[in-house]
Amino acid sequence: MTTDAIPIGVVGVGSLGYHHVRILRSLPGVRLVGVHDARPERLAEVASALEVDAEESLDALLDRTRACVIAVPTEAHEDVALAAVSRGIDVLIEKPIAPTLAAADRILDEAERTGARVQIGHVERFNGVLRACEPFLDVPLFVECHRLAPFGPRGTDVDVVLDLMIHDLDLVMSVMRRPVTRISAVGVPVLTTSPDIANARLEFEGGGVANLTASRVSLERMRKIRFFQRSGYMSLDLAAGTGEFLRLREGVTLTPGTPPGAARLEEIIEHIALRSDGTEPLRAELESFIAALRDGTRVAVTGREGRDALAVALEIVERIESHVAHRNPA
Repeated sequence: MTTDAIPIGVVGVGSLGYHHVRILRSLPGVRLVGVHDARPERLAEVASALEVDAEESLDALLDRTRACVIAVPTEAHEDVALAAVSRGIDVLIEKPIAPTLAAADRILDEAERTGARVQIGHVERFNGVLRACEPFLDVPLFVECHRLAPFGPRGTDVDVVLDLMIHDLDLVMSVMRRPVTRISAVGVPVLTTSPDIANARLEFEGGGVANLTASRVSLERMRKIRFFQRSGYMSLDLAAGTGEFLRLREGVTLTPGTPPGAARLEEIIEHIALRSDGTEPLRAELESFIAALRDGTRVAVTGREGRDALAVALEIVERIESHVAHRNPA
């Protein structure tokens, strides 16, 4: 455990990296030593706007840090992460951990060799309404996820599965806590050369099922997840930070043959409102990362968990490609 301010840097100051810098500037227990980006104009713009030091080289920044946030494009994750963890520098890598499993393994192997901690930026784990539902959450029998967004240039270096669906893959896998036994998926490229809309069905050991839909060509935004379990039904709006849990009231038993209208719905169903405490999820994620480094505790989303989510995401991509090839033989 350390009480000194942790020197930290941010590598990659695009749309998401900018917000990492914005938040880190105000976090207690942190000393933001500087930022680096491969694009000089963007580096200068963010450094000026947020009043932080700009480092023109990655090595110069890493020389000053004990930890760093890696928010560069996915294809650059391995090079930047290896440069950091080879020095024993703790890292928070934006999702997905890497573009391939081999790259992820090289990062994790090097981190294990040097003792560097690796956290993956699956920020939805820190959504306030998800945390509010935890006291009522059992292992669900069925999960349904919808993550829809209008088209934009950010994130198109990867397909919609690695760009958007991977958020929900990580959430579902963290809740189900059982191995995935079967995957089926379909997807369609609409505006890019890779799938822009995808649907996947996951079956878990023990019989649980999850159905996930992700789109980056939608006319509306939606980030919703629903859990169906023996104790009740839970619906969460991750964007709004609100949700509800419906369950039978204590002492109520419904049996086949109960006549319709025997009781009003509110007499047999308990409705529990769920609401985020208002904390920005990205801030909660960074606070968790810093706390783990300070206290020497386990990071909230480990590199291994990030690799597991990537493995399932890549298998979904493979299923989509196989389905397209089968439907459109040469």
